[in-house]
Amino acid sequence: MTALLKQIFNFLKLLNSDTGTNQLASGLSLGMILGFAPFISIQTFAVFAIIFIFRVQIGAAFLAAFFFKFVAFMFDGPAHHLGKAVLETESLKPLFTTMYNMPLVPMTRFNNSIVMGSMIVSILLLPFAFFAFKALILKYRATVVARFKGTKFWKAFTATKLYNWYCTYDNLYG
Repeated sequence: MTALLKQIFNFLKLLNSDTGTNQLASGLSLGMILGFAPFISIQTFAVFAIIFIFRVQIGAAFLAAFFFKFVAFMFDGPAHHLGKAVLETESLKPLFTTMYNMPLVPMTRFNNSIVMGSMIVSILLLPFAFFAFKALILKYRATVVARFKGTKFWKAFTATKLYNWYCTYDNLYG
């Protein structure tokens, strides 16, 4: 539980910092895919590769994956129906047969209707989630952070020695 709270506090710190909105939004979006994907699968390793190769906020991805894992359970019914419809499409059966006979592709568990439906939904939602998260981050920084930094409490707190000590500690040790 403390690891989760630490991730939440680090994420709030990132939201309030000058970290790029693209890195945070892409981390949240890729975390959505991680949340909808099975835990140990080729899809998960591919998303991890994208996270580690490109400039993506890892903490945001892990936090989003944690929360989207719970959302994915709520959408198992619709994902099952969507995946079943795709898997039972007659014109795609030769493709699925070929894919199943390939060396690593069956490890994606694409033949499971819930996995197929969840991956279709998460990949289709990826661009919309990215732009929605980016807009929400910008709106949060423009309204909440700006309003909070304008309060008398924040101005009084930044004048204390405790805040100066924290800034020095944060600059030295991150």
